[in-house]
Amino acid sequence: MTHARHGGTQRTTGAPRWLRILLPTVLIVLWFTAGSIGGPYFGKVSEVSTNDQTSFLPASADATEVQAALDGFREGDDIPALVLFTSADDITDTQRAGIDDAVDGIAALDGIADGTSPAIPSEDGRAIEVFVPISGDSEVGDVVEALRAQLADAVPAGVDVFVTGPAGFTADLTDAFAGIDGILLLTALAAVFLILIVVYRSPVLPFLVLGTSVFALCTALLTVWWLAKAGVVLLNGQVQGILFILVIGAATDYSLLYVSRYREALRDHEKRWDATWAALRGAFEPIVASGGTVIAGLLCLLLSDLNSNKALGPVAAIGIVFSVLAALTFLPALLLACGRTSFWPLRPKFGSEHRVHASTSDDAAVPTTGLWGAISRLISRHARIVWIGSTLLLLVASLGVFQLKADGVAQSDLILGTSEARDGQAALGEHFPAGSASPVYVLTEESDAAQVIGVLEDTPGLDSVQVLSNDSATGTADATVTDGEAVFTAPAAGPPGTPAAAAEPTVDGGRILLQATLDDAPDSSAAEATVRQLRADLVAAVSTHTPVGGVTATAIDSNDASIHDRNLIIPVVLAVILLILMLLLRSVLAPVLLILSVVVSFGAALGVSALVFNHVFGFPGADPSVPLYGFVFLVALGIDYNIFLMTRVREESMRVGTRAGVLRGLAITGGVITSAGLVLAATFAALGVIPILFLAQIAFIVAFGVLLDTIIVRTLLVPALSHDIGQAIWWPSKLARGRVEPEHAHKHVA
Repeated sequence: MTHARHGGTQRTTGAPRWLRILLPTVLIVLWFTAGSIGGPYFGKVSEVSTNDQTSFLPASADATEVQAALDGFREGDDIPALVLFTSADDITDTQRAGIDDAVDGIAALDGIADGTSPAIPSEDGRAIEVFVPISGDSEVGDVVEALRAQLADAVPAGVDVFVTGPAGFTADLTDAFAGIDGILLLTALAAVFLILIVVYRSPVLPFLVLGTSVFALCTALLTVWWLAKAGVVLLNGQVQGILFILVIGAATDYSLLYVSRYREALRDHEKRWDATWAALRGAFEPIVASGGTVIAGLLCLLLSDLNSNKALGPVAAIGIVFSVLAALTFLPALLLACGRTSFWPLRPKFGSEHRVHASTSDDAAVPTTGLWGAISRLISRHARIVWIGSTLLLLVASLGVFQLKADGVAQSDLILGTSEARDGQAALGEHFPAGSASPVYVLTEESDAAQVIGVLEDTPGLDSVQVLSNDSATGTADATVTDGEAVFTAPAAGPPGTPAAAAEPTVDGGRILLQATLDDAPDSSAAEATVRQLRADLVAAVSTHTPVGGVTATAIDSNDASIHDRNLIIPVVLAVILLILMLLLRSVLAPVLLILSVVVSFGAALGVSALVFNHVFGFPGADPSVPLYGFVFLVALGIDYNIFLMTRVREESMRVGTRAGVLRGLAITGGVITSAGLVLAATFAALGVIPILFLAQIAFIVAFGVLLDTIIVRTLLVPALSHDIGQAIWWPSKLARGRVEPEHAHKHVA
């Protein structure tokens, strides 16, 4: 049976009935099975994820080397918490007794390791600090929460208590990420559902599309969970949140492209099976190409020095793979089963006109009605003005990039909203050296101890020097240099005036571990300057490698690695995506122009974001990896819309010529690409519900950038530029010379 219309021919496949029933049934059952197994893993992510910042450093970093060596100097992998008691006036004897009782009760809590330090009063008499080790085998967040609750009830009147230090900040980060598999998903899904309802005015289709996205996410999470369990990939809250949003957004985008093709095909084909295959033929190439560009861009993160960037690459790429598979298998099977009912009550009727044909029976004519008809007329009459004006607008917006502060932020600023650890850190600096909760660690050969201690004592910004020792109840001994020799003494155990006893440092592999207290908060710029100076002085004074670690060193190494990654990976991503576009469009000029358009759009998004961050939200700055992540997502995802547009433009250009093909391609894809852009912007904006500075910034940059790509770049800039250039846009292919292969000359894919 044939049905000739719009220069095309409807063809039946002749597939047997059993195959038309069995194939979609098998696909639906497989996806339901995988999704049902993967669904419960949302509640098990914490079993394979970590938020320890040092685990994401490059293997070559000094801070990583020191962190790995710590296990040789102390039992277990305990995380220190600092409990700070403060009072507006001098702490009385009665209050001191109450504080001692509260500290004594800490040992009974689950997850508290042995080695809680004695209470250490401040010189001003208005504060007391206690170091409490949290067992590394426990859930740090839960232990700190229980510790805070017990101390709040036990602290005497007139005394405030804070739990801060590394364990306190880890607990606050864990709490901030707590809504990532609940609030985040519900917010994203609700936003997408509302957009789909408004766009398609169907109560059925949104469930099919969102079902596709959710099952893709469940299957991706199942795969990632087991890979993380085996140690193949690294998972943390940041990667987890991006994975959720990326899969929901990308799978929905790819699904919308298929839905658009399927709706067209139902008008051209009477049988659902024939419409399905026609839609797959039309949607397969752009969906696979779009997914391929995102996957390629994400895998470029494997070139990163920073392990947190490396972690995101394969995890997010796995999510995109399942997004593509779901859009090309699960959704077609669902729509085949539902047929035209999927679009109820606006069911596409067989033989009805496509919107692009509504104004004329001439197949080569461009649309003249509706929004896309108006945009098509604007471009056809004033193409050069449109693309030049759009480009200038984006370039002006890009000027804000010079105000972007992406050189790192303090650990205490990572959490938006309240943070007891941050408040405690501020209070600590009023009574003790601000860095006492997070010392600087220096790993040195035992033979170099005197030289290294001398450098530490002479470095401005460091308060005291100690060595890890098993001869002291506190686990440390004071370290000084006398007559050119290193001297180690345990803290006096008796009444004041008792002479200090000699101590032996803990030695592991011929090395000892020194620690120094910072005068400044460990996440401050002053502390970073101190550690950088210390490293430079050690290189000059000590002939052997002497790595420096700790919280401040970790932040320094992370920022340095992020800057290196940004400068390396951005050009690589551009080159890889450019190559993919050349293969897809069989052209050199068009891909180059598309890449340039997306780069200009990224610059505009980053420029506007910088102004908003500085003058609207008042953010303290940004991590160096924020521009890198924003670039990877915007270029890889933003190019999707140009792929959706230009693959259809190329298809139409083969039939009616380039300039008419540009206008027809814009009109045909206008609605679906706009819908996809709104969906992706809404899903990334949902990241803003997680009170983490990095995620909030990525949410705004990507959401705003996607809207720029959708509304300006894909709607005005690229079509107008392509229309102005004409068929030369396809150089050096035959299409650039007005010649196409005979078998494609009159081809029209539904």
